[in-house]
Amino acid sequence: MAQEMPGVKRALLEKGVRMPNPDSVDIAEDIQADRISGNGVVLHAGTRLVGNRTLISDGAILGYEQPVTVENCYIGPAVRLNGGFFREAVFLKNAAMASGAHVREGSIFEEYAGAGHCVGIKQTILFPYVALGSQINFCDCLMSGGTGRKHHSEVGSSYIHFNFTPQQDKATPSLIGDVPRGVMLDQPPIFLGGQGGLVGPARLGFGITIAAGTIFRKDELRSNRLIFEAPARGGNIAYRPGAYRNIRRIVVNNLIYIGNLLALKQWYVHVRGQFISDDFPAALHEGLLAVLAAGIAERMKRLEEFVQKAENAGNKNPGNGVQPSPAAELARQWPEIAAVIEKQSLSNGDDRAREVFLRSVGNARQKWGADYLRVIHDMDAQSRLNGTQWLQQMVDSAVRESLFQIPSFGPAEKETLS
Repeated sequence: MAQEMPGVKRALLEKGVRMPNPDSVDIAEDIQADRISGNGVVLHAGTRLVGNRTLISDGAILGYEQPVTVENCYIGPAVRLNGGFFREAVFLKNAAMASGAHVREGSIFEEYAGAGHCVGIKQTILFPYVALGSQINFCDCLMSGGTGRKHHSEVGSSYIHFNFTPQQDKATPSLIGDVPRGVMLDQPPIFLGGQGGLVGPARLGFGITIAAGTIFRKDELRSNRLIFEAPARGGNIAYRPGAYRNIRRIVVNNLIYIGNLLALKQWYVHVRGQFISDDFPAALHEGLLAVLAAGIAERMKRLEEFVQKAENAGNKNPGNGVQPSPAAELARQWPEIAAVIEKQSLSNGDDRAREVFLRSVGNARQKWGADYLRVIHDMDAQSRLNGTQWLQQMVDSAVRESLFQIPSFGPAEKETLS
């Protein structure tokens, strides 16, 4: 006797969701049928949907190349997730992933962002058009740059972002491009050559090209640079496990990364929030904000873990015995730093600067309506500059006020924040 079809699956079929082989599709009973569009959505054989926050918009296609599991993801229109595992991530219109993907919490693929096969992503944000090759591990990054589908930032195949240290911490987020300029979609693309790697936490400016096979361990904020390095020389030197070098750089890079996420939050609230439409439903906007908030919390958690480990390592070598080591001061002041970030997370930035920019957005919307990408591309250079300055002020304020709590680190130099 044939088993009765589960209620949620039956409801999805009745509303128009295509399942070429319904018996092979697993729909958990906590799936909310009203969050799954019946317009052009295809669930191929081997698709598994889990989680009451799962959202699937018009025209999304899942599991075309191999089985796919989706757990509490927010999937926009015309997204293609061709195979793999996806959890607590956001995919905006026309984002795409090939088979073998492993995409986890805190990941955001904006419009037309995508990746080839066998790519691992966690706590990573890709701005529109950013493309990843195949067989890549790219966790704990934010990448922007490029102006369109034919002029985009790209990561070559077999690339690694090194996000776990010998001290076993993950205070290693890398900022590839940035938020204040990257959201304007007018910056030169960034290219990370295949079979290479970036050691986090690092920062790269727009227009950077890192040659294939290069492992880069520094920051480079100058634009339009070609970076290539010879293979590292062999060595065998004394090493003390657990020791930290250049604590200030690690902390500053983390604070700048967090500051950029705070600026992105305001962009999502005040700019993205104006584009609610069939292509960007309110539930997708809510998911975008929720995943970003979780990403900010993750970065604060990882930085706090680093602070604690650095203090313990510093206790073995406390410095001059008169003043506390930078690591000890950092640990003592951590509650104040966390309070600064919390305060900044609630800030909209300079009200006048924001309103000037939002008027420009409103003017462009009169021409292009709810087409987000066209609106941003249509804005004039001065309007983009106004928006960048509004967002950059928020980044700078978060970093400057945080470093003010750690006198031994010295002032936040201007070049640190640019």
